[in-house]
Amino acid sequence: MNRTHRLFQMMTSLRRMPAPVRAMQLADELNVSLRTVYRDIDALRGLGAVIDGEAGFGYTLIEDAALPPLGFENDELEALVLGLRDVAVIGDPALARAAQSALAKLTARVPPRQAHRLQHAILDVRRFRRPEPPRINVADLRAATWDEETVSFGYTDAKGAASQREVDPLGIVYMQDTNMLMAWCHLRTDYRVFRLDRMDGLARTGKSFRPRRVPMLREHLARIRAEIEAMAESSAQRL
Repeated sequence: MNRTHRLFQMMTSLRRMPAPVRAMQLADELNVSLRTVYRDIDALRGLGAVIDGEAGFGYTLIEDAALPPLGFENDELEALVLGLRDVAVIGDPALARAAQSALAKLTARVPPRQAHRLQHAILDVRRFRRPEPPRINVADLRAATWDEETVSFGYTDAKGAASQREVDPLGIVYMQDTNMLMAWCHLRTDYRVFRLDRMDGLARTGKSFRPRRVPMLREHLARIRAEIEAMAESSAQRL
């Protein structure tokens, strides 16, 4: 980890961890020595960050010069808190950590009165049934989707039949009981959805399908909407 990245990570930790943050906590978090922590705290102060505290007492980030204040309406803050807390519950491990980090950064950027509203928000998220945990690294799948790169994986369907798939990933949908990949399946030569908890051995193939992801995703969603509308119309006719 180079010094610039380490300083950025230290700022993130100071925003995210309950204050005061002990030097040993930072050392463990960043996998560095206590001496490096003290030196980096001095460097951050020199760059304009207002950090209260000292060795033996812990550190509190008072003002982050790198993050100017943001203006939000109170309802906007409530919506952001609710959305980030929901991601922390239903997202894959990397997204859950990112949601917690984003909430800490947001708290550091808003005025003190609104920071209090974030820290003591009246809204929260609880789900009695969480999606089954994925058996793949979803961060890798997201990266391949953004890069518009074909991926391969093993898949087990609802009947227990196993197959090897190669797909063009188009998007991921986080649903009530499961998380789904929307994709173009090379095996079926058609659009398909795949449950993340039934996928194994995800690998990037190096094959690009750029720049077709967005129009393909639109077509896939249009087909799904058409199917839903047809089902609703058929049910209405039976009634």
